[in-house]
Amino acid sequence: MSTALNNELNKQVATWSVMYTKLHNFHWYVKGSSFFTLHAKFEELYNEATLNMDEIAERLLTLGANPVATLQEHLELSEVKEANNKETADKMVEIVVKDFDLIMKSLKKGMDEAAKDEDDMTEDLLNAIYQKIEKHQWMLNAFLGDSNK
Repeated sequence: MSTALNNELNKQVATWSVMYTKLHNFHWYVKGSSFFTLHAKFEELYNEATLNMDEIAERLLTLGANPVATLQEHLELSEVKEANNKETADKMVEIVVKDFDLIMKSLKKGMDEAAKDEDDMTEDLLNAIYQKIEKHQWMLNAFLGDSNK
């Protein structure tokens, strides 16, 4: 495995770790008329974030590499930032949509590096995650009333 692919996969592990925590934060602190809808959606998304992080970390291990595994490493490498506990319900959704943009760009970089390495399995794994995120993003944009995205 190339260093570039190793770095992209570890960036994904870190990003999903931070995203998991952020989604949990939103799940706990969402308020307002959308509470029941978003409380359940954020739980769905943080459970999926855990699976994504685990699958990518285990792929690294399968390839003989080491996934980053400390909170410090996760915060340093993550494409997304932590929540600040001041977000409204709609702002939470907007942030997740923007975070998904960053994650999808990183996934594409990972897919490109996997293709260079002729690692179809890793490319497929990242592509499957990308497609799930793309669908979530479409649904969250619909929630916000943005039908153009």
